[in-house]
Amino acid sequence: MSVLALGLNHTTAPVGMRERFAFAPEQLTPALRGLREALARVAPEAALLSTCNRTELYVAAEPTNLQALIRPAVDWLAGTGGVAGEQLMAHTYVLEKRDAARHAFRVASGLDSMVLGEPQILGQMKQAVREADAAGTLGTTLHQLFQRSFSVAKEVRTSTEIGAHSISMAAASVRLAGQLFEDLRDTHVLFVGAGEMIELVATHFAARNPKSMAVANRTLERGEKLASRFGASALRLADLPGRLQDFDAVISCTASTLPIIGLGAVERALKARRHRPMFMVDLAVPRDIEPEVAGLSDVYLYTVDDLSAIVQTAGEKRQAAVQQAEAIIDAGVQSFTHWLDQRASVPLIQALNRQADDWRSVEMARARKLLAKGADVDSVLDALSRGLTQKMLHGTMAELHASDGDQRAQLAQTVSRLFLRGTVRSPGGDGQS
Repeated sequence: MSVLALGLNHTTAPVGMRERFAFAPEQLTPALRGLREALARVAPEAALLSTCNRTELYVAAEPTNLQALIRPAVDWLAGTGGVAGEQLMAHTYVLEKRDAARHAFRVASGLDSMVLGEPQILGQMKQAVREADAAGTLGTTLHQLFQRSFSVAKEVRTSTEIGAHSISMAAASVRLAGQLFEDLRDTHVLFVGAGEMIELVATHFAARNPKSMAVANRTLERGEKLASRFGASALRLADLPGRLQDFDAVISCTASTLPIIGLGAVERALKARRHRPMFMVDLAVPRDIEPEVAGLSDVYLYTVDDLSAIVQTAGEKRQAAVQQAEAIIDAGVQSFTHWLDQRASVPLIQALNRQADDWRSVEMARARKLLAKGADVDSVLDALSRGLTQKMLHGTMAELHASDGDQRAQLAQTVSRLFLRGTVRSPGGDGQS
């Protein structure tokens, strides 16, 4: 078996394209079942990773089937996003074998993220593995790929400072807000959603002591739980349009498949605010805020793509950490590739064992008949051992006799390694230890 990775991410596709292929966690299992139907003939194993920055398919199949997988996989994914396969291919990367394993290890370690070393991706990959297992599409090869990627990621995080020299999305949001407003202590901040990302952003904003903070969430109870941690108020998502004008900064990140803050609502809020500026950050994919909002003159709207220039800071320490991480990943790729190569020999090993068992059964049956007739035990054992050795050597001896020239010399070397345990013999020559 071999592996293939196919996908699009923040470096190959804009947010408008990526949001077409964003799968909510509850959509992964049914999507995988649909993918299995589309690829069942050539890809018995499949997993689907979907985050705000990427959507990736990982499949395992026989090496001869890898190329045959690409087009149907692209067509299936294109169908889920409602675009033509050719259009999707313009934003897609396809990686095979070692390159696919390296990509998975880099993703798990945070080296392929918009925020270098960010830890959330590891949990998202583990969720993808759980969903593939639930869908019945996680086989031995992909299981090994992901478990090894988790181990590599753990080593990268414990052995390097890969996450210590980058600016997170949350910190970048606060930095941008600080550039717009003279003093964040005079601002009113609204967080839309109550997930992990919003919690991180709220933590960063809370450190700047804004005048007030509020959390709007579809489930009021969950919103109140998060709000209580930061001394913030909570409101229902349904009440958001009527309260939008009360906030100077709005940061949104929900799992909604459709925008929840529309152009009309923002226009009304600006009118009520007498066009005092609003700072808005949309960290969701698909987007929570209608893209047309960015065209309003008094709104400063940033998406995850807009933040990329801020979070991609570089320095000597960061580059050194990246080099250390890449070395760890190289070792992991080599180990996984070796495992794949060993797996390729399994059918041959199984066939050899079956053949040896068949020979043994035949000789044992013959020995039992001779013993039942009263034959001498020693002679029976001698016949048994000779029969087994003749069967084991018959094919090898036939090949040696049938070969000649360089082919025979090469075959002789192979036979010597297999049967003579270090003693090298040339055809017609003397043995040499």
